Amino acid sequence: MSLPKARVPVLLRERAFRRYWTAQSVSLIGDQISLIAVPLVAVLVLGAGAAEMGLLKTAELLPALLLSLPAGAWLDRRARRRRIMIAADLLRALLIVSLPVAYAVGALTLAQLYAVAFMVGACTVLFDICQMTLFVSLVPKSRFVEGNSLLNGSRAMAFVSGPGAGGLLVQLLAVPLALLADALTFLCSAALLARIAPAEPPPSPPAKGYVTQGARWALRQPVMRAMFAASGTVQFFNLMFHTLFVLYATTELGLKAGMLGAVLGSGAIGGLIGAAAAGRVVRGIGVGPTILLGYAGFTVPLLLVPLAGGATPLVIALLFVAEFLSSVGVMLVDISSGSLLAALIPDALRSRVAGASRTLNYGFRPLGAMAGGALGAALGLRPTLWIATAGATLCLLWLLPSPVPRIRTLPGATAGQEPAPGPDLTPAVHLPERAGEAT
Repeated sequence: MSLPKARVPVLLRERAFRRYWTAQSVSLIGDQISLIAVPLVAVLVLGAGAAEMGLLKTAELLPALLLSLPAGAWLDRRARRRRIMIAADLLRALLIVSLPVAYAVGALTLAQLYAVAFMVGACTVLFDICQMTLFVSLVPKSRFVEGNSLLNGSRAMAFVSGPGAGGLLVQLLAVPLALLADALTFLCSAALLARIAPAEPPPSPPAKGYVTQGARWALRQPVMRAMFAASGTVQFFNLMFHTLFVLYATTELGLKAGMLGAVLGSGAIGGLIGAAAAGRVVRGIGVGPTILLGYAGFTVPLLLVPLAGGATPLVIALLFVAEFLSSVGVMLVDISSGSLLAALIPDALRSRVAGASRTLNYGFRPLGAMAGGALGAALGLRPTLWIATAGATLCLLWLLPSPVPRIRTLPGATAGQEPAPGPDLTPAVHLPERAGEAT
């Protein structure tokens, strides 16, 4: 029995957006599968320790630091960015498939894992910067909030289903074979994107200082500076946490892959609640206070992870609560800060600011991953996780003295015309490493 048409969101009644949204949703689920499967390949198949896990995470994140700024400038000059997204999807599928193939012939090594992580990260940079342009090509301004909510709802659903599916696949199959599911999602995404043909914005003409113009503009804005500083703090310390979490959960806490995935997936239901509630919270207390509330809700609950210990039911309960509350907080952050930043960015600079802000934010991620690996090897996993989770809460110190807490409404926004989604600042416990795109 089909749902009444009136209950289906207006955007989902439009074929082009429906295919775009479905492509994003499928790809996000695949990402969540790989983000639990790849670390488990390193730990369970290749015997990686804390230092090797730090190198793996660094290889995955380094492209965002090195390539985002030039990629933003290059993509602003391209007229057919959808085709670049399709090519990136196909290449990512090929790269992921190379891991189970190498495993099957007994040739899988950490070096290949590092190389694949780096190249997939490079493709993701191109895909994600193009993605914002495709969004505004498909969605009218009057529907930006609806489109933002649908995309964030899909991401929250991926956090719920992806880790559980990944953990189950790892437990049922040889670990690298679970990655075939992620490769299939990239192929599905490419096929769906190939079936839409929106009118994309024309390329921007080059000018003096073209490459760095987005970064210079962003750093002159007090709100942008505070938001980037807060995000950078979270990125650094949360990547310390993320780098060691799977190793900590499987070795010190003794959780099996299936149980770990189930706990994280069920806890991520908080993301669905956060995505559904974000609009009402913003209307109730204002966009700036919602950003503060979201950052606090995102970072503080993660202190329960290094606190976890003792009987398995207690460990599971603490990880669930940490994941649930953090997932609520991160959705509040992503929707409110994304709308605020997008409201401040001129359309002519959108891709270049996206590339510049990814460079600023992602620059902290490889540093955090390397620091996590080094400290984990030197101090141990639990002490390093205490440093990482406590350090992430310092992000609030950047926001409190800034103009952000005093912002109640979006600059220049009128009813029904709020801006497109901006940064995805997550990773929480659920390992969403497609996160982090700031615009």
